[in-house]
Amino acid sequence: MTNFTLKQLRYFEALARDASFRKAAEACAISQPALSMQIKELEDQVGRALFDRGTRDVRLTAFGELFALRARDIVRAADELADLSRASRDRFLSRLRIGVIPTVAPYLLPSVINELNRAFDGIRVEIRETQTTRLVQEVMQGGLDVAIVALPVSEPSLTELKLFDEEFVLVRSREDGDKPVPEPDALKEMRLLLLEEGHCFRDQALSFCGIGSNRPREILSREIMEGSSLSTLVQMVGAGIGVTLIPEMAVPVETRSARVSISRFQSPPPARSIGMIWRNSTPLAKQLLQVADVVLGAAAIMRQQQTAYTRPSSEALEIDDVGAASSLIS
Repeated sequence: MTNFTLKQLRYFEALARDASFRKAAEACAISQPALSMQIKELEDQVGRALFDRGTRDVRLTAFGELFALRARDIVRAADELADLSRASRDRFLSRLRIGVIPTVAPYLLPSVINELNRAFDGIRVEIRETQTTRLVQEVMQGGLDVAIVALPVSEPSLTELKLFDEEFVLVRSREDGDKPVPEPDALKEMRLLLLEEGHCFRDQALSFCGIGSNRPREILSREIMEGSSLSTLVQMVGAGIGVTLIPEMAVPVETRSARVSISRFQSPPPARSIGMIWRNSTPLAKQLLQVADVVLGAAAIMRQQQTAYTRPSSEALEIDDVGAASSLIS
């Protein structure tokens, strides 16, 4: 008789997701040897290997892929039972597992966490920062309650709630600050610095510049340079290497120690919509609408802190009215 535990299934999920014993152990807050032992016990109990262990990575076996489909259903169902209990027991949330994309997290999260602590006394906030594809997967599988991402995600099993829009700005060397703002097509002829593959912001920037993200990598590598973070890109611009686009919320943080200038594009400027996503089936929908209102308030605080960097007459960061989240579900 097979007697594997829900905890073992969670460890299996983490390893299947991260393809690394080190990363999975960190995500599960246990040691690598303990994780390895639990996975080995699980494999012994099911009688088949679930992973192919390479020198650098770990991959699911063919049987492991089939096992993962059933395991995800079991873990998600268990999480939704726990969510149902939390929703019926707590008027407000006591724990929130929230994912955030890297081009939002450093700028919005400080205000979000402060406002969540104000709104929900004693709440435990667990943060996961990674790219959109991974966040969508983890929300769908129940590993996260909610994620803040660029919309649309267009996943039928998820609810999308738009929070605010923001523009992208052009970052150039300080010496170029007085030059006319180039047209989008002209950016192709400059040394364009963008985030590496996998970031949705990269694809949005490429689209604005009229560069197809599906172009062969060897061609793209001649047109653009890549960085792992917005901070790296801005510092490279300050060193005179090229130009880049960043979201407006990043301006105060990323430009304070760089020799760069900030320019706005002519109308219509490049922009993105930031919103929240969660599972349609979650029992926490009511509480997550309250969280959305908190995030709206945090975004308004962030905008106030950006006063020196935004236009006084027509703010580019368009925040919907706080308290109106429940009417914005798309």
